[in-house]
This record gives sequence, C-alpha cells and structure tokens, in this order.
Amino acid sequence: MKALIISDSHGWTNELKQLLDRKRQDVDKIFHCGDSELEPDKGPLAGVIGVKGNCDMGQPFPEEWMEETEYGRMYFTHGHLFQVKSHLNTLVLRAEEVGAKVACFGHTHVATCFEEKGIVFINPGSIRLPSGRRDQTYCICELTEQEIKVTYYTYDDQEMPELGGTFKR
Repeated sequence: MKALIISDSHGWTNELKQLLDRKRQDVDKIFHCGDSELEPDKGPLAGVIGVKGNCDMGQPFPEEWMEETEYGRMYFTHGHLFQVKSHLNTLVLRAEEVGAKVACFGHTHVATCFEEKGIVFINPGSIRLPSGRRDQTYCICELTEQEIKVTYYTYDDQEMPELGGTFKR
C-alpha cells in the first residue's frame, strides 16, 4: 500500500491539481489531512479522501477517517480537535483507541513522523504554508508486512532525506 499524504493546502487549487496530477499514478490512495478550503470530491480533490480542518467551514468532510489496509488501520484527522499544537497526548490516545497502526494529522504545518506506543504518527507538513522551515512538503507512506516507510518531498518533488524514516513492524 502506497499513500500520498498532504495537508494544509489552504485554498490552493491549480497548485494542488498539478501536484496530484504528477503523483496520482505512483500511489494507491491519496489522503488530505484537512484545511484544503475546497469542496470534497470536486476539482483537485476528486478521488482524494479528506478530513475536515478548522478552516474547512461549511464543507461536509468527516472529522476523522479510518482506512483499512491489509497491513493495518490508518487513521486520519486534522488535529485541531486534539490540541496538537499544544501536545500530542490526546491524539495518541485516540489512535490507540481506534487500533491504528498509522495516524496522520495536520494543523501544525510542521512536517514530522515518529513512533509512539507502536503507532507511526505522520504530519505531512503544509504544501502551502510550512512552519519551522521554508520547504512546502508532502509525504508518501509505504506500508508492507515488514515496515512502514515515510518519505518527504518538497512541493516540486525533491526528496528530503533529513525528514521521514523507516519503522519496523
């Protein structure tokens, strides 16, 4: 299973479409962790599974999404309802509660991945307004029987080896 994970595109339409057009054939699924500020399943988000961010007012995105894969459950949320800018405790508890192997979130605009309590947490950063660095980022998560591999890229598809990682299962 190979998933493209993006977040916090904040109204980008053409730029988001260009990125997804470049990457769509390379992945099995595409997920948006909220704050697209676009309509679900229309325009660039056609065929993309998304969740509601704090800036997605009035849009019928779900608050969270669980994707069952042959390698375990992936959990998606924006993160604002779990206070991820202050701490990750509530998000970790929710990921445990739903039995996630991978938990993806946005909201902070900070690209990061780490393992906590046997769960791999992924924030793809922001493809429009990054925080803590200048690079606009997204990531690809590959799940296999042996590992979960997270690779980060800049908006223009340059790999960022200093981010990401491989987590043994």
